[in-house]
Amino acid sequence: MTTPEEASGTETGGAGRPAVALVGTLDTKGVEYAWIAERLGELGADVVVVDAGTREPHGYPAAVDHPNHEVAAAAGTDLETLLAAEDRGAAVSAMGEGAAAVVGRLHASGRIDAVLALGGSGGSAIAARVFRDLPIGTPKLLVSTMASGDVAPYVGANDVTLMYSVVDIAGINQISRAVLGNAAAAVAGMAAAAKTRGLASSAERTDRPLIGASMFGVTTPAVDAARERLDELGYEVLVFHATGSGGQALESLARSGMLAGVLDLTTTELADDLVGGVLTAGPDRLTAAGAVGVPQLVSLGALDMVNFGPRDTVPERFADRDFFIHNATVTLMRTTVDENRELGARIGRKLAAATAPTTLLIPRGGVSALDADGLPFHDPEADAALVEAVLAGLNGSAVTVVDRPEHLNDPAFARLAADTLHALIEDSSTTEED
Repeated sequence: MTTPEEASGTETGGAGRPAVALVGTLDTKGVEYAWIAERLGELGADVVVVDAGTREPHGYPAAVDHPNHEVAAAAGTDLETLLAAEDRGAAVSAMGEGAAAVVGRLHASGRIDAVLALGGSGGSAIAARVFRDLPIGTPKLLVSTMASGDVAPYVGANDVTLMYSVVDIAGINQISRAVLGNAAAAVAGMAAAAKTRGLASSAERTDRPLIGASMFGVTTPAVDAARERLDELGYEVLVFHATGSGGQALESLARSGMLAGVLDLTTTELADDLVGGVLTAGPDRLTAAGAVGVPQLVSLGALDMVNFGPRDTVPERFADRDFFIHNATVTLMRTTVDENRELGARIGRKLAAATAPTTLLIPRGGVSALDADGLPFHDPEADAALVEAVLAGLNGSAVTVVDRPEHLNDPAFARLAADTLHALIEDSSTTEED
């Protein structure tokens, strides 16, 4: 049987065995981490242990690769200060920051291939902070007592794999042995696959430049046509459903540096953020690409609507508004003239602040499949208010505005969007080379 001592402390990286970072509080979960370290060793994986607890490890007999005092220091503090404050929430936050810094360095140096964490609410919060900074594609597995409820705080916009612990993570028993054994097997397999990908020769890679695109059901024809054109131009298009989490994922990927450009035809999540719908991506939507220098083509797709659940869940204050029942679980509400005016102002401010090459493509013929003559959300006054406000916000900025008569879903509009983004990317690449 592999012992924690045999599984720990390798940090060799390179072409050897896959390595899994174990991130957790060894003062409360030492026994469980020791058990899972043994399983990982038996499965052919090395472990790199990062202790995010504030007290001495209990039940973990092996050497700890990155002890808790190192983690605290990485957060700009020390254990004595955290313990003296007697503030568990602040301690969890600090150790999460420190663990994220330590794990980030390990990943950047190629010393780990995957991350596994076990915990209740505190351990899960630390894990979530660690996962947040790791690139998409890096295996991240969390076994948590919190995994059967609202998991958004732990997943965010990242590719986190969650496993419900069923019982509390408090000792090894018949149930936890099965659950944690599955977790070890899963992360060992993911780590091995990640190492294989990482060792692939760059000369063999044929990956095309990536484009991130936003889409909703009512903007699908536009995004599909643009995606086909971008494929012809040599790009691989990643489509994000504008459901709040989709927009957050798009922003996260733009910040990661993985994208050559962003085709943001569907900015509808901004309407939910303004009005109080259920699909908001938060106030930072439509900021990442502009902040990190990723060329972006932006339009006004589906800003004619705010999203709610079933009709009977719509807040009473909206009783006199115009609605469209999309299906039994989705109710759409038409945005007003005043709301569109504010949306235009917000978009104008966000785009004007961009340091990246940015073009706004305006579809005068309508912004969604429901916004055209004779359709439920056709409201020329509201659309005009949106456009006038965004143009006012962009006055004097470096943003290029292309004002077109077509509907957003017109194939000609979509192809123009793709060609314009391609030109932005090409111009940006030429500028960087110069």
